[in-house]
Amino acid sequence: MSIYRLALASLANRRNTVLLTIVAIALGVTLLLGVERLRGEARESFANTVSGVDLIIGARGGSMQLLLYSVFRIGNASSEMSWKSYEKIAGDPKVAWALPFALGDSHKGFRVLGTSAAYFEHFRYGQKRNLRISAGKQFSELFDAVLGADVARELGYKVGTSFTITHGVGDAAFAEHDDKPFRVVGILAKTGTPVDRTIHVGLDGIVAIHIDWRGGARVPGLWITADEARMMNLRPKTVTAVLIGLKSRRMAFKLLRQINAYSPEPLTAILPGVVLHELWRALGTVERALTVVSILVVLTSLLGMIAMLLAGIDGRRREMAILRSIGAGPRHVFALLLLEALILTALGILLGLAFLYGALAIARTSLESAIGLQISIGLPGTVEFGLLGLILVAGIFAGVVPALRAYRHSLSDGMMVRQ
Repeated sequence: MSIYRLALASLANRRNTVLLTIVAIALGVTLLLGVERLRGEARESFANTVSGVDLIIGARGGSMQLLLYSVFRIGNASSEMSWKSYEKIAGDPKVAWALPFALGDSHKGFRVLGTSAAYFEHFRYGQKRNLRISAGKQFSELFDAVLGADVARELGYKVGTSFTITHGVGDAAFAEHDDKPFRVVGILAKTGTPVDRTIHVGLDGIVAIHIDWRGGARVPGLWITADEARMMNLRPKTVTAVLIGLKSRRMAFKLLRQINAYSPEPLTAILPGVVLHELWRALGTVERALTVVSILVVLTSLLGMIAMLLAGIDGRRREMAILRSIGAGPRHVFALLLLEALILTALGILLGLAFLYGALAIARTSLESAIGLQISIGLPGTVEFGLLGLILVAGIFAGVVPALRAYRHSLSDGMMVRQ
């Protein structure tokens, strides 16, 4: 206890530099744990972009490509699957529900998704969370549209706003379906997923706007009005992808093999969880880079602590000599410096945790509303406790260098008056 009180008194005597050192360590701890917390939450959010979907089916192609355009609305399908195949798969006794997707059109850079009304019942994200309408209602009429939260916010659209869909996506978007405008009937609550940047319409609406088009262009001389389209058979011929929910997940691999060997047409079926994991692994470089930067910040803070302790050694030679003269051995001096390093590191960790939870409390609501990322404010997890333990051990080792230097100072060197 005496050496502990002595260490505290010595640190208090150098309170200004000690405080700066503690703050530096705290900021490093905050950054490291903050990156770890954000990384973990982002990874979980990424994996939960779509939840409760057992299989995703599309035309024959790469599994990553199928995932990207069906879930993340990135890229385009090279081909489509027939409606007959969709009906046959949806009618399989193992299938509980099937959501057909039609992609390929856009509006001011936002993807348009044609689907069925069952989409709002069965589509899940996060921990099997339902989509929620924040304003208006689900689509029910032919030219109704439900907007994702980001679409409504960025375009300033509200319930009742009319707009037209563009044929194609990105640079390929070249013609407006301006003869058949859609009307906003609902706006979805923020989800933090690609749903927020998607315009949702009925499959029959997608068929209606293309009913007088062939091969990506309007048929010359053929002009079908919106009212005429309502009276026609709007049964789709193809769909881009299908999301499948099974009655029992144990049937997933059996249906997967069945669809990949489907004889009427070449199809690809994927397990979304497996492909999402592969995609995250492909993006792991950025994740590792952030972690490395955070570790370097912590190491820099510990180096600053070493520099502070070393710089104080010369000024404390007389103090060390007095301690030696009253009976303190070299080991006591060594332990004193190590204890000071331990106290500095421990206080830095505690202050860093305070900074972290304060920042999370302040930014939590903003992060959820801006990007839909939900950050939990709970006790540190196993990984975080492990990191804190490593920082504490590193801090103790960082004190070895100045402690060894103080250990080697002789009594005569400490008492010598320097000119």
